[in-house]
Amino acid sequence: MRRTSNPLATVLTERLGCRVPVIQTAMGWVSEPQLVIASSNAGAFGFLGCAVMTPDEVAIKIEMVRVGTIQPFGVNFHSFQPGAEQIVELILANRDRIRAVSFGRGPNARMIGRFRDAGILCIPTVGAVKHAVKMAELGVDMVTVQGGEGGGHTGSVPTTVLLPQILDAVKIPVIAAGGFADGRGLAAALAYGAAGIAMGTRFMLTQESPVHVVSKNVFLKAGTDDIFVTSRLDGVPQRMVRTPLMDRIEQSGRLAMWLRAFEAGLAMKRNTGASWSEMLYSARAMTKHGGMPLRQAIMAATMPTLIRKAVIDGDIRNGVMATGVVGGRIDRIESCQQLIDSIVADATSRISTLCDRS
Repeated sequence: MRRTSNPLATVLTERLGCRVPVIQTAMGWVSEPQLVIASSNAGAFGFLGCAVMTPDEVAIKIEMVRVGTIQPFGVNFHSFQPGAEQIVELILANRDRIRAVSFGRGPNARMIGRFRDAGILCIPTVGAVKHAVKMAELGVDMVTVQGGEGGGHTGSVPTTVLLPQILDAVKIPVIAAGGFADGRGLAAALAYGAAGIAMGTRFMLTQESPVHVVSKNVFLKAGTDDIFVTSRLDGVPQRMVRTPLMDRIEQSGRLAMWLRAFEAGLAMKRNTGASWSEMLYSARAMTKHGGMPLRQAIMAATMPTLIRKAVIDGDIRNGVMATGVVGGRIDRIESCQQLIDSIVADATSRISTLCDRS
């Protein structure tokens, strides 16, 4: 139940220990310690994006966040990545500061139970009603609902339709994602009955984000017409900004797609140190879980490397750029503190106006 003295105090702020019901989502190569620290210190709840990290990197970067903020934070991972078991143990060993884990597909009831026994909240991201129901049955604490406006892997149902569907289908707290960037979005989500919002693209375009300045400028210039959904990367719909590589992939045939998968695998091997056997294990696990062909699974397993090339290295010609459609209306780079302060002021004002009308 929301406290009347503070319209932005929800079960999300209460259970995650943050000041504002806003989650900074985990984005591979982007949700690095500096962004998690800045978003958490600003009053949001930050997630460290560990799905693209080795266990050694996870240990180092968890420690960096611990040093950089006194606020609780979250960790994102997936159970198919090399070293997943070690990463789970690292999360559990840092249970005094890690308040939540997020994930897409993967963790089973036993793993979820281990986190819950340790006092760590499980907050998966879902894009369909049936997946939200399944996660609730497995015992998660909350779900983040990403509508079709969201970046990266996404569905076809808009947030304004999917959010109320899932709110009606489950009894656990629901967080709204996909299309949010400001205080009016937060006020709208709370009006729907959500416990808060989760934002990726908006935090990606902040001063503390490690995104390359060249890439930030491309994101800022991209209008909604420049952001589209493709299934050519790994067979699953993903929302991307048009880049030269995306255009080549869109025009690729079957043989060319295998070549892209091999090239992506080589790049991932160089960047992460993972062996071919580890990457094949990860890819085969994804084929068993999601039923996708091996070629597509390899592309999915190596996708973060293609994102890193464009987003972090600034190599727009040879990388891909995931974004939410909301990126088409973001036109400035702010600090995390400025962003959260403006969201709080705007949301509070809009909620007050609505209450005054009643």
